[in-house]
Amino acid sequence: MGLVQIAEEFAQQVDAASSPDELAALLDAAARAMDFRFFALTHHVDLPRAPQPAVRLHNYPLGWVDYFDEHRLGPCDPVHRASHLTSVGFRWTRLAAMLDLTTRDRDILHGARRAGIGDGFTVPAHVPGESAGSCSFATADGRPVREEWLPLAQLVGAIAFEGARRLWGLRELGPDQRPKLTDRQRDCLYWAARGKSDWEIARILGISHDTVIQHLKQARERYGVGKRTQLLVHALFDGTLTFVDVLRR
Repeated sequence: MGLVQIAEEFAQQVDAASSPDELAALLDAAARAMDFRFFALTHHVDLPRAPQPAVRLHNYPLGWVDYFDEHRLGPCDPVHRASHLTSVGFRWTRLAAMLDLTTRDRDILHGARRAGIGDGFTVPAHVPGESAGSCSFATADGRPVREEWLPLAQLVGAIAFEGARRLWGLRELGPDQRPKLTDRQRDCLYWAARGKSDWEIARILGISHDTVIQHLKQARERYGVGKRTQLLVHALFDGTLTFVDVLRR
């Protein structure tokens, strides 16, 4: 069976899963089939203190998980931070090329190895409006990563994370329930995010100053917020705008 067919079968099983335990069992079986010993699917938050529903499934050694949570490593773990820099999976052996590893980073990686966790492969998960996350697969310490399985690991990690979002209820707000802006409202919001005044936006778009004010007022009403700053934050979180839109020079 080819990798695509295996991924399709896994996706069907994930869609049929009705609990996190079922998804964890599927991930465990998939990880072992790819010669990995461990998996960890998680949002990059301080999970015990996270203010929102946060995903985590894993089969890591419990002693390592206790240390991880005690030291609040969710937001600062080097594997997690590296996943914020790419949209495709990466080997942990590339961490030093992706990040300027600090002494603490190296201590974290050494601690994981002492706990029996070896080399790994991480698939990033970036969804607007949610904490960043990832799905990682790791070997037992001393065992190599099988390169031929990494394309499948990419697919399995992405499918599993989306399945977890469904099981955690993070996809309950459908497209029909999200605020919708007209093209002109988004145009005005885009230039407002770039720091333009209402008068400058009017000149750029070739519309009147009053029309710009009205478009932005209606956009705030659709999001249920009273200030432009709040409007921009909401638009960034739901994907209406991207950080590239705001920061591009």
